[in-house]
This record gives sequence, structure tokens and C-alpha cells, in this order.
Amino acid sequence: MCLLFLLAPIPGLPAAPSSGREGPAPHPPWGFVGHEMAARAAVAMLPPEMPGFFRAAGEQLVYLNPEPDRWRVREQREMNQAFAYDHYIDLENVPDGVLDAPDRFVYLRLLYEAGLERPERDAGFLPYRIAELYQRTVNGFRRWRAEQDDERREWIEERIVNDAGVLGHFVTDASQPHHTTIHFNGWDADTPNPEGYTRDNGFHARFERHFVEAHLTDADVAGHLPADALPSVAGAVREAVRRHIQESHDEVETLYRLDRDVGFDPEKPAAPAARDFAAERLAAGARMLAVLWWSAWSESAPEPGRGGAGG
Repeated sequence: MCLLFLLAPIPGLPAAPSSGREGPAPHPPWGFVGHEMAARAAVAMLPPEMPGFFRAAGEQLVYLNPEPDRWRVREQREMNQAFAYDHYIDLENVPDGVLDAPDRFVYLRLLYEAGLERPERDAGFLPYRIAELYQRTVNGFRRWRAEQDDERREWIEERIVNDAGVLGHFVTDASQPHHTTIHFNGWDADTPNPEGYTRDNGFHARFERHFVEAHLTDADVAGHLPADALPSVAGAVREAVRRHIQESHDEVETLYRLDRDVGFDPEKPAAPAARDFAAERLAAGARMLAVLWWSAWSESAPEPGRGGAGG
């Protein structure tokens, strides 16, 4: 997330050192355009075995993908801080084995024990936020399957769509390499930079918002989606989410190298390699989101058969 503004200090409390991760974003990550592109692509991939109400909620799922960025309001500190660190993980700052922690609170304790000054800021919670919302979606589908009252079923449907739509935001964030690294907005100033990568602190927004909005279309994203059937990762979601984040992190230097060599300039014609990279990253987010939606439905089945027909 483009966390470029700092929260005003609270009277009587010492000001914490800034990492640039605090405060609201001037614009959402991937921009509304990129987030919605990824969600539309994910909706288009849904298998017909998904419940009818869920497939019919495509426009709402698209609308909800940028939703967590609408909560980034400086004047509403409690809300802003509650979710500020869910949008990223700085993998370089996470010691080996810590991501095996079973929940965000054990993870946080282990980070403190490892000596991180402010682990919520210095590491981030992205994989845990994805897992939490995935489990809420599974829980909703299970209750929907069991509910016999039509009115209550409609209430549960609303809950499922909301959770699944918000889940999409964080899955899409995870496909953007900036959200996985200390180099989240220009190459970290305290890190060696022998390749001469940009230290421009406008790079994050320039890539994920301005370049995408100027040069990408839904067709570009669709062109990078695989044609095979969606797999289910039910029962192995944590591993799948970690792979998704690691694959994105593996592209950090590719992102910086492309910026150095061909540029992500929204004001100039896009180099094919730059356009393809951005489209592939959005497609990776869309694919993972569709997999998680399908897996949540599959995991909610009362028997190992998985899937089943919806209403």
C-alpha cells in the first residue's frame, strides 16, 4: 500500500520512528482500476459449481476489492491503525520459521522476541489477514449450506460476499511485489544498491496506479490467465498463500530492473515488457483469488466429496 503520509502524533505519547508505512494512502494500491481488474478476472474464472448467489454477486465482489483502502482515513485513527499493517509483509524482516506461527498473535510475539522494534510495522500481517478472511468465508459457506430458513440464508449470503470481496483486496495486494518487501517505495536507503535501482519514493504509486490506469486493460490481464481448471487448495491454504507471496517477492528485482531499463512511465508509450509484467502480476492475484473462493466453497462441504451444487 502507498503509505505516504504519517499520522499526527498523539499528545502525551512519544512519536514512533517512521518507516513510511503509517498513515493513509493518497490513492489505493493498484488503484481502484487495478484492484477491480483483478476482481473481474477472478469472477470470470468461477466454476459453475459455485453457489448461484455468489456468481450473481460479481459486480459487488468487484466493488469490494478496493474496500480496505477506503478505511485508510487519517482522522479516524482507531480504524486506520487497526488495518494499516494488514496490506503487506516485509519478508526480509521476518526470521526463518516465524511464519509457521499459527495465528497473528503468536507471530507478533515471535517477532518481538526476535528483536524487531515495532513488528507490526517492520514485518506486517498480510498472510494472516488473508488466512483470517479465507476462514471467515469458509465459515459462512458452511452456515449457508446448513441453514433452512430462507431469510436467514439471505443474511448469510450478504456476509459471505462481504468477506470474500474484502479477501480479494489482500490477495491482490500480495501479487504486487512492493507489498512483500522493505523496498516498498523505492530501493531501501539503508540497503546496498549495486544495481542502481531507483530510490524514488513515488515508485509505488507510479507503478501500481498511474501506469496501470494509463496502459492496462481487462484484456491484458485476461491474456495472462491460465486456461486450466481451478485447483482447490482446501486444507493447504496457508502453504498456498505463502507460495503466492513468495512468488511475488521473487519478482521484486524484476520490477526494479524493468523500471530502471524500460520504465513505468504513465505519460509515455508503455514498453511491452513493462505492460506484460504489470498484467501478469494482476493476473496472478486474480488467479489466486479465484482459487481461494473455490477452495472456501469446497472446504465448506460436509463430506470429503467437495464442491456440490449451490442455490
